[in-house]
Amino acid sequence: MLLQKGSKYNIHAKRRNWIQNLGLEAETAITQLPTNEREAYRKIIADRLCTLQQNNNPSRSHRTHPKTRIIKSVRSKLKDNNAMIARADKGNSIVILPTQQYESKIQDFLQGNNFITTTKDPTNTYQTEIKNTIKQSKTLSQTTANENI
Repeated sequence: MLLQKGSKYNIHAKRRNWIQNLGLEAETAITQLPTNEREAYRKIIADRLCTLQQNNNPSRSHRTHPKTRIIKSVRSKLKDNNAMIARADKGNSIVILPTQQYESKIQDFLQGNNFITTTKDPTNTYQTEIKNTIKQSKTLSQTTANENI
């Protein structure tokens, strides 16, 4: 079954415009080459993209992958039952539990371990402190100044 593969399992499905994306990525790489080599590589890439286009079976790509249908079905059932998939506390396994129960467990964990919650995002304060520390450091401020040159 699909759930036995674990939470990190990834279905390898090609997107509809994967050949166009491949061409754009190849062109991006080609622009990094010396000017006198670019046209030769463009020709090679164009020939290979044509071969891929000819071998691409559009009728097959319109059908939904069986694993994708299973995932959609599982998501639908989770949504209908207000449930979610989470990692188990121990081992390399996953569990399905009601969302409300999961949120309750998180709140119990936070309260049981004396965490202090805040309503304000401390990111800006921390970034300001880090920038001030870098400015005061002789080694780091010289490195940063050299990188900006």
